[in-house]
Amino acid sequence: MSNTRDHELVILLNAIATSCKLITSAVNRAGIAKLYGLAGEVNSTGDDQKKLDVLSNDMMINALVNSGVCSILVSEENEEPIIVPENKAGKFCVAFDPLDGSSNIDCNVSVGTIFSVYEKAPGSKGSVDDLLRSGAHCICAGYCVYSSAVELVFTFRGGDVHGFCLDPTIGEFVHTRVGMKFPEDGGKRIYSCNEGNYQHWDKPIQDAVQVFKTGEKPYTARYVGSMVADIHRTLLYGGIYLYPADKKSPKGKLRCLYEGIPMAMIIEQAGGIASTGLFEGKIQRVLELTPDEIHCKCPIIMGGPRDIGIVYDQYKAAGIETPEL
Repeated sequence: MSNTRDHELVILLNAIATSCKLITSAVNRAGIAKLYGLAGEVNSTGDDQKKLDVLSNDMMINALVNSGVCSILVSEENEEPIIVPENKAGKFCVAFDPLDGSSNIDCNVSVGTIFSVYEKAPGSKGSVDDLLRSGAHCICAGYCVYSSAVELVFTFRGGDVHGFCLDPTIGEFVHTRVGMKFPEDGGKRIYSCNEGNYQHWDKPIQDAVQVFKTGEKPYTARYVGSMVADIHRTLLYGGIYLYPADKKSPKGKLRCLYEGIPMAMIIEQAGGIASTGLFEGKIQRVLELTPDEIHCKCPIIMGGPRDIGIVYDQYKAAGIETPEL
C-alpha cells in the first residue's frame, strides 16, 4: 500500500476493508440475528431488498462518508447518488454493490461486495459526471467474497491483482495471493452462465455454449448465480463467465459502473479478456464503455483467450466483425 504514495487512497482502502469486516460479521450471524428475509423495499434496479442488503449498504456508506476522502458515492441500493457533506468531502468517487448475490443469502450461498474508485476530474467539486466515465478512468477496483474464507481482491490501474484473506484470529486482511494471474493455458474447462436464458440469446452465443458442451473435450458447467463467486472461481481456475445481452435484456443484466467495469479491470489486469459480446451493434471491451447513468447495465463475457476465442469464432461465422485476441 505504501507504494501507491497516496495516503488518501490508503485511507479509502482501509475504510472499504473495515466495511468488509463488518459485513462479514453480519453475514456470519445472519441466521442467529434474524437477518434473513426481505426488508420490504426494492433497490434502484427493481430487485427486492434483503435485510442484509440494507444493513451492508448502511455499513459501506457510513465508513466511506466518514473516511474524509470521498465526495460522491453510488450504491446499487440507492436510486440517487450520495453527496458527501462538504466538511467530510475528499477527492474520490466510489461506486459499489454492497452485497452482490444477496438473493442467495437465505440458503447460505457465497455473496460479495464489489467496488470501483474514480478520482474527481480536475476542477470538479464532485458530481455524478466524475463517475460517468469509461473504465480507463477507474483508478482502483475490487471485490470481497464472503464464503468459507473471506477474501478481498483488488487492483490499481495499470498494476497487478492482489488477494488478501481475512484472518479471524487477528481481525486483519493478510496478503495471501501475490500478482494473481489468469491461467495462461485457459485453465480448467468450465463455462458459467444462466442457461435458463438460452432461448433469448443471439445465435453465436447459443452456438458457443453448444461448442463448450459438445466439443472434443466437453466443458463442465458451474454457475453459482452470485457474480463475485463465479468471477472469483473463473479468475483462480480459468474457464469463461457469460452474462450476455439477450432479447429479454438487450442492454444486459449486470450494472456497468459497480459490476461490469470493476470486474473487467480485475480480469484484464490478471491477463484475461473482458468483452461485451455483441452489444449495440458491435463487440466491445467492457472497460471502453462509458456509463450514461449511474445504474445503467451492460453485458459481460469474461475469460481467457482460449475460451473467448470460441465465442468470437461463432461471431465471425455469423459475419460479425470481431476484435483480434
